[in-house]
Amino acid sequence: MTDENLSAVLESRIRDFIVHGQGEFEQLLLEVHAFQRAKCPPYAAFCDSQPAAANWREIPAIPLSAFRHAAIRCFPEGEIVRTFRTSGTTGEGYGQHHFRTLDLYHAAALAGWVGAGLPRENIFCLIPHPDDAPHSSLSQMAGWLAPRENFFFGRWDDLLAAASEPALLFGTALAFLDFFEHLGERGVTLPEGSLAVETGGYKGSRRDMPKADLYRLFEDKLGLAADRVYNEYGMTELSSQFYTHGAGNPHHGAPWIRALVIDPETTREAADGETGVLRIFDLANLDSCCAIQTRDLAIRRGDGFELLGRDPSALPRGCSRSADELLSC
Repeated sequence: MTDENLSAVLESRIRDFIVHGQGEFEQLLLEVHAFQRAKCPPYAAFCDSQPAAANWREIPAIPLSAFRHAAIRCFPEGEIVRTFRTSGTTGEGYGQHHFRTLDLYHAAALAGWVGAGLPRENIFCLIPHPDDAPHSSLSQMAGWLAPRENFFFGRWDDLLAAASEPALLFGTALAFLDFFEHLGERGVTLPEGSLAVETGGYKGSRRDMPKADLYRLFEDKLGLAADRVYNEYGMTELSSQFYTHGAGNPHHGAPWIRALVIDPETTREAADGETGVLRIFDLANLDSCCAIQTRDLAIRRGDGFELLGRDPSALPRGCSRSADELLSC
């Protein structure tokens, strides 16, 4: 089988798993890992120093920094259809995630959203439209969820005027803070049945706020109780997301994305209730790398995780910082 045919077959099988639940996660992930090791030279070099994987948990996970320093892709440069970028910071540069096709990203983003119990109607985005932020994977996802007229990034009065029926507000934590600051002493009550989805931390930006305080603002400013507020955890280097809602609940992913909490001292999986660094395995990352070592700290909670935030030793970066920088211009 040619490389092109193998990629097409794997893509079809992964899509069937995402959309229809057909197939078996571990078998698919091991096949994707073998394909990526054969077709992505930087990943192959990284794997050469690692033991062979006997199961999905043992697949070598490249650090996020690899996306800044090397072309993590399994196809020729001329076949790139889109490149999403992290925001980057002074002295750090930005990571790049190259896509040969957006089909699996599209399928995973929409199926993951619905699987988290989120509606597809009346979504208002506090995020730049993809035409205005073509290198933002978050904007691309938002563009699949809502029409252009439902994008209100920085247009907070227009957003208030539009939210006359039950709506879902989707934006970064930083954009919501900007919105709340615009409201000042005012508070509004969104129509009954409304929700909010906030994504991204603060990542060393000019603002910071504990999650409990942020969620109190959702209630004070918009009339949304904590259990009406969701958090989406994702990153430019992934094609899938994790979700939670309310305060103190763990994040969970769809069947095609898994997370391990790794003890940084032993590099073994942390026990339930222990803290470590998140390692993520994403089947939808077919054409880049399916196993990624993040720099985010979390507590293992059964088959989910409680997100604590960025490792203090890591430099600030990410989609939410990118949006915040636009707001400060």
